[in-house]
Amino acid sequence: MSPPTTLRLGSLCTGYGGLDMAVQQVFGGTLAWVADNDPGAAGILAHHYPQVPNLGDITATDWTEVPPVDVVLGGYPCQPFSTAGKRKGTADARHLWPHIARALRVLRPRVAIFENVANHLRLGFDTVLCDLADLGFDAEWDVVRADQAGAPHQRRRLIILATAADTSDLGHERGRSTRGRRFGPADHGVPAADAERHVSGDHGELPAGRNALQRGLRDDAPRCGAAAAADTDRGGRGPEQHNVPEGEPDTGWGRFAPAIARWEAATGRRAPWATDAHHRLSPQFVEWMMGLPAGHVTDVPGLSRTAQLKALGNGVVPQQATHALRSLLHPAGAEERATAA
Repeated sequence: MSPPTTLRLGSLCTGYGGLDMAVQQVFGGTLAWVADNDPGAAGILAHHYPQVPNLGDITATDWTEVPPVDVVLGGYPCQPFSTAGKRKGTADARHLWPHIARALRVLRPRVAIFENVANHLRLGFDTVLCDLADLGFDAEWDVVRADQAGAPHQRRRLIILATAADTSDLGHERGRSTRGRRFGPADHGVPAADAERHVSGDHGELPAGRNALQRGLRDDAPRCGAAAAADTDRGGRGPEQHNVPEGEPDTGWGRFAPAIARWEAATGRRAPWATDAHHRLSPQFVEWMMGLPAGHVTDVPGLSRTAQLKALGNGVVPQQATHALRSLLHPAGAEERATAA
């Protein structure tokens, strides 16, 4: 079998490419194409991947004309499922899952990987599971907080790993879990209501397959289209008053200093100022909080501050998605780490 580095990846609803970074970190591979018709996201992608074609609007794409790939991945719009929105679910005009299912039906990838807000488990996820099963995929999922990967905020994301039933592996030895949940071709034809019960956790089970990490945690509202920095002291190193423990140096971050220092160590660079000269939230700070390389979004030519924050607010922390994928691939190790914590 070919090594993971030869995998061809196709990215849907790509955004700034946070999930792409995670998938490449875990599986290797190269981007064959991306697809995002948002002007800001398209600008970011053109800046970083000028040789990679952008398919644009996936609702109008003829998938029979698209080069096949080994892995399809994407973060389809979260607004239909976010607690920050109207929660119309599958009735929302921005619900793009049917178009993604159509792409999977034609492209027949070996693996499909998706991310969305945690509330998707309660709204619309039963449809996703049934469609994946009908298409011959075994699906596993996890909900992971960003701070589980070291980030200084909690932003919770649902990560879905779906493997075609006829795919043995992707160069990774899969672990086995006795506590997680799968949904696949064996469940073909399960009524949507039964699939929803499978997801929502009847009989006292967890509401996410193989998700031992969220038990006992508060269900924070997911941040969809809003800066993740809302979880932090928005003043940052500003003039706001904050309490510093006696004997501790004043770093300017107040009670958030330990979390900031931890992420500085993990990312290898200091946190930018949280606010700009006009006392507004700094996109550079949000970019750092999202675990992106310096300037990945904020140095893209022609991208306004509003467009930068929109892109950053709709993405996933790459390290967070990497953590989730590795937990799904090697659940025993993840459960041991969770127990130790």
